[in-house]
Amino acid sequence: MLNESNYRLNYLPKYTYMCLFLKYRIFFNSIFYFNKLIPLWLTKIVINNYLIEFQVTNKSIIKFLFLLKNHTLSQFKSLVDIIVIDVPKNPNRFTIIYNLLSTSYNVRFNVVLFIKQLTPLFSIVSLYSSANWLERECWDMFGVFFFNHPDLRRILTDYGFKGHPLRKDFPLTGFREVYYDDILKSITKIPVSLAQEFRNYYFRRTWRK
Repeated sequence: MLNESNYRLNYLPKYTYMCLFLKYRIFFNSIFYFNKLIPLWLTKIVINNYLIEFQVTNKSIIKFLFLLKNHTLSQFKSLVDIIVIDVPKNPNRFTIIYNLLSTSYNVRFNVVLFIKQLTPLFSIVSLYSSANWLERECWDMFGVFFFNHPDLRRILTDYGFKGHPLRKDFPLTGFREVYYDDILKSITKIPVSLAQEFRNYYFRRTWRK
């Protein structure tokens, strides 16, 4: 059950609070209504710079999004984006943010959850058809696996690509080099090899003592 400590308001000017109230005046009552209706699904509600964030658990993500999509007080029919934030030092390495839009009320919500590196998520393609490519992009770039996805395969990288390029522990040079070989008249893939002098670059100007 949420309590007063679970509601966090950043320190903003009074004018900002007034604008926030005018924008979300319809939803302030619904926020507490959702809290009483589904206390086990929500872990925290954060209001940060005109944006309301619902922090939920992994097991309740489908039920909560179904409620936000079909409830009369929310009507979040559009999934705009799925954002992944990678912080390797945290126990829950990945932060997943679902950006929802309600065209009926002209309001955006963020649904946030935290997962570990090997923890899979439940696919929401059955709720939002736009999640098909968005979840494939999360899998391709970060390696976040989605249960019950109809076609979970890479979407941005090439066939046979190893690793997930947007992870913080992925090297900037990659593992394989792709180039067109004019002799073989085909695209060739070889392991990346860097000369030692380029790896340990001497930044001090040698012509100055």
